[in-house]
Formats: sequence, structure tokens, C-alpha cells
Amino acid sequence: MIISTKGRYALRLMVDLAEHQKQDYIPLKEIAARQEISEKYLESIIKILVKNGLLEALRGKGGGYRLTRSPQEYSVGHILRLAEGDLASVTCVSEDSSRCTRRADCRLLPMWQKLDSLINGYLDGVTIADLMEEV
Repeated sequence: MIISTKGRYALRLMVDLAEHQKQDYIPLKEIAARQEISEKYLESIIKILVKNGLLEALRGKGGGYRLTRSPQEYSVGHILRLAEGDLASVTCVSEDSSRCTRRADCRLLPMWQKLDSLINGYLDGVTIADLMEEV
């Protein structure tokens, strides 16, 4: 499993919003400048986060984005799954694993399932608040 720039930028975006949450709505332009990420690229990520209720948006003067919950209520795993989709390390444990014809007899499957459980458990245990403290 390799986390793409989309997943990494989604996390940077969420940490930036959390660190600046004392302001009301934060314009995307400011986030893009601070994070040195293309505003256009951040727009595609923000759409996913707004659609799934992690952020709320306000258009017009004084508009921008803000978190809908406190930073400790956002898990890294949830954000990455929204941005990346499935976080499976191998296809045989992915959401579309039913196509594997060897699944019933595979001696490796339990190992892959345990690895995925460890990875997802770890990522689900880390919050945006944790990332704010780890500098």
C-alpha cells in the first residue's frame, strides 16, 4: 500500500484547518499558500471531505472551510479511506476480494488479513489532534 499525494494532502489540509480553527472560515487560497499545494488540486480533495461531512463550506466574502468537529474526532484512517478508497495492502483483502478463486484455500490470506487489521487499527487510532502535537 502506498498512500498517494491525494491522501497525504488531505491529511495536511485537515491539520492546517485544525491548527487555524480559531478563525471562522478559512479561505482555500490561504491553506494552499501555507501548505504549498495547488489550489486546484485542493479543490478536488475538499469536495470529498465536504460531501462526507468532515468540513463545511461557506461561499462569498468571509467564506472558506472549517471543520465540523473537534480535531480529536477525526481519525487518519477515515480521512485516508475517503481520499484513497480502500487501504488494502493486497487485492485479496480489498473490498473487491470476492473475485479471488483461491480465497477458500489460500494459506497466505490470514497473514494479509492480520496485516490489514494492524494497519487500519493503527491509522484509525491516530487523530488529527495527535498530528497537531507531533511536531
